[in-house]
Amino acid sequence: MNSQGQPGRPKANLEIDLYSTPSGPRAVDNPVRRTILAALRERERTFDEIVSLAGRAKSTVSVHLQEMAAAGVIGSRADPEDSRKKIFYVTGGLVASISPDERVVDALAVYAGAYRPGSGDPNTFYRLAFRTIRVALMQEGVLLDPLLTRAGERIGEELYPAVAAPETGAFCAKIARFWEEHRLGRIEVAEMEPLVLLVYDCFECADLPVTGKPACALDSGILRALFSRHYGRPTAAIETRCYAMGFDHCRFEIIMEGENGCESAGARTRE
Repeated sequence: MNSQGQPGRPKANLEIDLYSTPSGPRAVDNPVRRTILAALRERERTFDEIVSLAGRAKSTVSVHLQEMAAAGVIGSRADPEDSRKKIFYVTGGLVASISPDERVVDALAVYAGAYRPGSGDPNTFYRLAFRTIRVALMQEGVLLDPLLTRAGERIGEELYPAVAAPETGAFCAKIARFWEEHRLGRIEVAEMEPLVLLVYDCFECADLPVTGKPACALDSGILRALFSRHYGRPTAAIETRCYAMGFDHCRFEIIMEGENGCESAGARTRE
């Protein structure tokens, strides 16, 4: 299972990916194009790299690239090492995926039934609204994880000044305090090397159906933005356990991203 939230290779089925572009959203259902775009979400690539990953003839890949460029889904620039070649990249980001195979059959009444009117706690209603919308989309096979992650990153950027601290332990403690005060869950630091956070009673996923896959896209985005600001370099919050996977908690590994892969954040403090 790809628990890192990295763009994997989609199967050749009926899935549809929805991408943002400078001129508006674009739906992509061709499996070859989805494979190409998944690879470009990881990083920019040359034509030869794309051909190798797509497993198709150069002429076929060229047509796909031309049509996606015309639709505004991808762009290209000259290769600085060889001006005769191009380097391709996605112009926007993945917003959502629609997959009949990912539909859940849980009834919405199961989740709405957990609400008790008259509690006087607005948080209870917000939680009901969030999980009902999420499950309603899951029933239709609509996966909004990419959009939720991006939204989480925006939230994390806004939240960072309120929890900033120069030392990693103090930083984690302030994040945990914020989570608890706003009833987002209870955070515990399980390890410092690599840095591992456990979340209990997770606001985002504790009541979602068990799908066997991590579901905390919003939290992942928030934590990614927070720790990227803290360490001063791109950092991923990789969810390896989740209520939606059948666990009684969520588990995030905080991993620094680098040119040669990832390295553990550990107990490093900002310089």
